[in-house]
Amino acid sequence: MMKSPEIKELLLYGESIHLECKECGKSLPKSIWETYSAFANTYGGTILLGVQENTSEPNPRKRFVIKGVSNVAKAIADFWNTINGDKTNVNILKDENVYPVVVDGKEVIVIDIPQADYRQRPVYINGNPIKGTFKRTYEGDFHCNETEVRAMLRDANEQGCDGMFLEDYTMDDIDLDSLHAYRNEFAVRNQVHAFNQLDDKSFLKSLGGYTVNRKQKREGLTMAGLLMFGKGLSIRERFDNIRMDYIDKAHLADGQRWSDRLTYDGTWENNLYNFFHRVVGKLTADIHRPFVLNGIARDDDSPVLRAVREAVTNMIIHADYMITGVLRVEKRENLFYFSNPGSLRIPVERIYEGNHTAARNPRLQDMFRMIGYGDNIGSGFPTILDACRQEQWRKPDLRETSDLRTVDLKIWMVSLMPVDITNRLQELFGDEFSQLNGTEKRVLATAMLEDEVDNGTIQVLLEKNPLEVGHLLSSLVERNYLTQIGKGRWTMYQINKDYLWGTPQVTPQDKSIRNSDLQFTPQETPQVTPQVTPQEKSIRILHQEKLIIAYCKEPRTLNEIKEFLRLKDSNWLRQKYINPLLGKKLWMTSPDKPRSSQQKYTSVPPEK
Repeated sequence: MMKSPEIKELLLYGESIHLECKECGKSLPKSIWETYSAFANTYGGTILLGVQENTSEPNPRKRFVIKGVSNVAKAIADFWNTINGDKTNVNILKDENVYPVVVDGKEVIVIDIPQADYRQRPVYINGNPIKGTFKRTYEGDFHCNETEVRAMLRDANEQGCDGMFLEDYTMDDIDLDSLHAYRNEFAVRNQVHAFNQLDDKSFLKSLGGYTVNRKQKREGLTMAGLLMFGKGLSIRERFDNIRMDYIDKAHLADGQRWSDRLTYDGTWENNLYNFFHRVVGKLTADIHRPFVLNGIARDDDSPVLRAVREAVTNMIIHADYMITGVLRVEKRENLFYFSNPGSLRIPVERIYEGNHTAARNPRLQDMFRMIGYGDNIGSGFPTILDACRQEQWRKPDLRETSDLRTVDLKIWMVSLMPVDITNRLQELFGDEFSQLNGTEKRVLATAMLEDEVDNGTIQVLLEKNPLEVGHLLSSLVERNYLTQIGKGRWTMYQINKDYLWGTPQVTPQDKSIRNSDLQFTPQETPQVTPQVTPQEKSIRILHQEKLIIAYCKEPRTLNEIKEFLRLKDSNWLRQKYINPLLGKKLWMTSPDKPRSSQQKYTSVPPEK
């Protein structure tokens, strides 16, 4: 339970994606239930009732005004009566999640909302999952679209979706070379297993790749069977929403966009089994392999090799193959990057803890496990973490991007404090850099390496909560080591490259915000809406452009982009965002028909 000083810190340093402030008069604000749904369906968060927020105020000290709740007992009673009634489909809160706190002599109600378990989602209001399901973004609470709601409903099924019967898909749609290669791997690993004596159809049925509906007297491939061993044409015919893509961006010559790429080019059957082996081979081709004898056989495995295999396996077994997306793997000079469509079924912090798993595709998971990949359930991510610790690499960065509906993993092949980065920081900050503690140095090294960081990146790096990270980042900004770009929902941090050695540190008297001087006093509600500053506008435009570029990795129509950004005016979207990006970061798929209703836009440059 938070106390007054913690609430004040939260108002200064907390992330907006985890925090919502609402005024509370004689009755509960109606929007509280939308926020309850949004926090529960996304990452959890805190609602503060009795706090007014002026989002256009740049000074955090003035942005929040403690108004208080006039009748706390009644407000809390109304909250419990409503949430236990038929307003929401499920109450995920306990008594300790809702409590009053006195701040500056006024009572504020704190409502801590955890992320709902995947078996409880979607959490919706007004008895309608399609219209009453919300999600949380950096811009606030938004309706989930029907695709997102149906994805949550599928995820609530613990049996997974990959056992789904695919009507009219039979053994004729299986690439026998892929299946037989798998059977050879299976036989080597399981020499006396009864499955080795089965014919191909029975073998596939035993793996969960083929099914029989006795009641309707129908049989055929399951989703897992087709995706794992199917012919590329058959897979693309049934799952044209999914692509597989590998690209090597390491050690490029001038003008090169990549040095190697694996995509649909007609040279291989595009199923998951083939994709796995080709990608793992390319990722590990230049990784050092130790020479160790296991009996008389050579065992050239290593923690890094195991980590790469686990990363590719995890990407495949956790992907959502029912939505549009790309299984994307990139090899860069200092990292491996993996991305799959979908969301995390369990909170990211539990994944880092290990021994927690909830594979979206359990049959695919079993198929990989039976040939030695993802061997111990729940051990996949710990294997990756252990390899990075042994190599003294940076902690892997696992992120969920709800706007784009992707899960991204970066395995950094750089140390916690790379020598070249440390030297650059030492050169920039001089002797003052050596006076910083280890945590501060790691934050600066990360900002230097990645060009810019946000609160979430540092949370993963340091295993700290948003409030602790916010305090740390603000301290580095106050001392001129970092510069802050934007505010609130758009805040990013960059190395202050204009830092001057010996610049006097900001004194307590010069600081506009001090932790010991957080006095929130009532103020009049502004009679006019404060104007958005040019800097805020540029930050928003930059953010929207990044979303468009990421979203258009697959060609998208103007209408699709408009719906994705939740905009209303197509012409405004074209003039404000699309046209300035054309020819630079965005291209038309039909440049000869610029005003065609079928025109699509892509961020993948055309072949020269």
